[in-house]
Amino acid sequence: MGTDLGTQLLNTGGSQDVTVLPWDNIHSSKAHTGSLVWWSSFPDQSCFNISPRRSAKMPLLCRAMVLVGLTGGLASGKTTVAKLFQQCGAEIIDADQVARAVVQPGRAAWKDLVAAFGKNILHADRTLNREALAARVFRSPKQLKILNRIVHPRVAREQARLTRLITKECPDAVIMYDAALLIEAKAHERMDRVLLVTADRTTQIARACQRDGLSRQEALARMRGQMPLSQKKRFADDLIDGTLSPEQLRRIIRHLYRDLSAQALQPKRR
Repeated sequence: MGTDLGTQLLNTGGSQDVTVLPWDNIHSSKAHTGSLVWWSSFPDQSCFNISPRRSAKMPLLCRAMVLVGLTGGLASGKTTVAKLFQQCGAEIIDADQVARAVVQPGRAAWKDLVAAFGKNILHADRTLNREALAARVFRSPKQLKILNRIVHPRVAREQARLTRLITKECPDAVIMYDAALLIEAKAHERMDRVLLVTADRTTQIARACQRDGLSRQEALARMRGQMPLSQKKRFADDLIDGTLSPEQLRRIIRHLYRDLSAQALQPKRR
């Protein structure tokens, strides 16, 4: 890969280099075939700065840690990327696990869901039947909005609580908030940086069918319930190709984690 157009060439010590391409060069990637790529919104400046598109929204607090929103599309490879970050030392907050916790029987979100969708979304033990609920909401944008309106605020509060706990134990932590609906829930506005894991549509469908046992129609219905990846790119600071091999991803994640760790050590605005 070349280093023109403000590209920052970064050596990870492996057999390939990792190149960070600026956003205005995103469509020229086919010309770069010698090494690995991710696209960054700020390759010309220090990677240790808060994203310029979010700096005006950041709270004027002294925080040592860095909070990164990790998102993607259905079966785009986001979970694999999260695991690789965790292996590097990042703290992971899994939005799906948080969502499972906030809808436990008897909790406020659980009560609101039963009131909105009826008891047929429950198992015999009164726990939420996620498959039955998904079958309903992914067929109806209106019902999906109701679900999100009930669950998202509770998930956001729990994410904030977990972030505080992690920061108390490790003030310079790199915290990854792994959330498929990060942008749809507007949680990206609370992040220092947003990473988007991408994949082509054919790969997404094939993976979802194999991994989750979905039919093609079910996979497409779930994809329609999410913002298209092409639109999510507008909110991302970095793009990571989720179709790369594990070793290729590992080299990229290792380098990106190093940059994020350095960012976490930088003094924040008061």
